[in-house]
Amino acid sequence: MFTGIIEGLGTVTGIRPSGQGRRLVVDADFVLERTKIGDSIAVNGACLTAVTVTGKRFEADVSPETLQKTTFGQVRIGERVNLERALMLSDRIDGHLVSGHVDTTGVLARKETAGNAILLTIEVPHAVTRYIIRKGSVAIDGISLTVNRCDDRSFEVSIIPHTGQVTTIGFKKQGDRVNIESDMIGKYVERFLTTDKTGEKETRGSAIDMELLAMSGFLNPK
Repeated sequence: MFTGIIEGLGTVTGIRPSGQGRRLVVDADFVLERTKIGDSIAVNGACLTAVTVTGKRFEADVSPETLQKTTFGQVRIGERVNLERALMLSDRIDGHLVSGHVDTTGVLARKETAGNAILLTIEVPHAVTRYIIRKGSVAIDGISLTVNRCDDRSFEVSIIPHTGQVTTIGFKKQGDRVNIESDMIGKYVERFLTTDKTGEKETRGSAIDMELLAMSGFLNPK
């Protein structure tokens, strides 16, 4: 689990085949103290497991599923990436809860300046925009951001100068692809409202009624 608050940047310094997936070598800009083999590290928002750790360098395997769902399918040596190590239970959650399980990739459709901020419009499939709400949270390349507005095809976020300076989002260009993870709460709510008590897909509608609330433990028995 992560917060979407990027610790620092890294550089992809190696890519090699690993079965049907790939092995990435990443050199962080900071020392990976207290990081060990088996720890989770979010790389551009995708949760990867460190299989080697030496100083500032770590290696991680990327599965075929991750290659398909994220921008890692087109990653290049020398590419800069956002890094965040897993949340500790004693930490403050300054962003929002991010699982590191990327939903899809989006396209940076528009980039414009508004005062001291940069406004980004990201186009994504409707299957993802259904979980994005105005003033809700979304992770772009692992960065926790607040949604300014959204419709069926896109959403807009504001990038403050600090975020633009310490993450890769500051040098993204129109047409670039980015990893998108929507807020997990919406997915759970949809699942809850569209399945019956057996876990099967509900066919009679998804209205909330007293029976549903009681069955789900929200009402105390008399």
